[in-house]
Amino acid sequence: MERYFQEDIECASREKIKAIQDERLVNQVRHVWENVPYYRKKMEEKGITPEDIKSSDDLYKLPFLSKADLREAYPYGLVGVPLKDCVRIQSTSGTTGKRVVAFYTQKDIDLWEECCARAIMAAGGTNEDVCQVSYGYGLFTGGPGLNGGSHKVGCLTIPTSSGNTDRQIMFIMDLQATILCCTPSYAAYIGERMKELGYGPDDIPLKAGIFGAEAWSEEMRCDIENTLGIKAYDIYGLTELSGPGVSFECSAQAGMHINEDHFIAEIIDPDTGEVLPEGTQGELVFTSVDKEAFPLIRYRTRDICTLTREKCSCGRTHVRMTKPKGRTDDMLIIRGVNVFPSQIETVLLNHGYAANYQIIVDRVNNTDTLDVQVEMTPEMFTDNIGEIETRQKELVDGLKAMLGLKAKVSLVAPKSITRSEGKAVRVIDKRKI
Repeated sequence: MERYFQEDIECASREKIKAIQDERLVNQVRHVWENVPYYRKKMEEKGITPEDIKSSDDLYKLPFLSKADLREAYPYGLVGVPLKDCVRIQSTSGTTGKRVVAFYTQKDIDLWEECCARAIMAAGGTNEDVCQVSYGYGLFTGGPGLNGGSHKVGCLTIPTSSGNTDRQIMFIMDLQATILCCTPSYAAYIGERMKELGYGPDDIPLKAGIFGAEAWSEEMRCDIENTLGIKAYDIYGLTELSGPGVSFECSAQAGMHINEDHFIAEIIDPDTGEVLPEGTQGELVFTSVDKEAFPLIRYRTRDICTLTREKCSCGRTHVRMTKPKGRTDDMLIIRGVNVFPSQIETVLLNHGYAANYQIIVDRVNNTDTLDVQVEMTPEMFTDNIGEIETRQKELVDGLKAMLGLKAKVSLVAPKSITRSEGKAVRVIDKRKI
């Protein structure tokens, strides 16, 4: 049976959702115009005033915000309320450059935690569950967001944060945790360690996992599900918008429902900024329609995905976004070819390798080189050079078929690539050094 945290809004009619978005957007534009001089200046440069925005149909008229704007306005230039009304900051992990700091009123935190509660209940969570939150806490949004959502659902919450993997496993087993929240790469590592300790999927009490904060493939999902004996759900968010819970997967596992009463999503052409028709792949843009302290309008996420309004078997009516294919800013262009790390991961997992790899890009004699270092599993580890060369050639051919270009593949010993307890560092691009 499908469970909802706020069924009346999660299953609302399209007309009701549109009416909520229209009213909230009009109010938000007025709020930003009056309280955020940085964005008001951008509106004035486009010749737009709040009177020009009568509904969400007028959203396209408004200027975009990008991460560059957030850096330029750092630290307080985009804050929409007096600082005395702000109760918390969170910050990005800084994996793509200078950190971004976002601000929250108490109302902002309550709404964010409600979004995370929706995600937990969509994964089958109830107040009878034991939810282990193994995302990082502190400035990173993962831990605080899912922690608050778990409280709102009424789960017994285990705030382990990330790291100390053997202690994580002790709590899972001793406290009979049923839901695990962490990054997918850390879930894979926990699964790998549990296997080493002799636990099979039937021994592990977990029933569901809520994994986000980095790109992961369907093959990686299957691998984690089989190792831990769970159903693995995707969750999406950005610190700039609040954190995890902007969208989440339901039991259908067919895209993530966007919480449209709080966020309006658009897909644009990343080069021209033109809004694309629904169902077209492009860059995801979000507008937060009721955030008070850090109200971002038309924020360019750099994530590449597609939106669909096809009816979902779970009963939720909010638009779904596909798992991001990659990002326009961590998409690698190698010898003129667009390459996403997720494509490489798919090939590796399809050939029976775990998702422990590193992509090293360099430039030699003015030509880009692509070297994929892949860990062998303990079962396939061998000192037979011929067998290793055969395996490497299989991966070279598989990557060429997927990417359309030749990569060098280096098979390395099990556990020789550093494990991640947070976001995995998959790409080392030496061309920028």
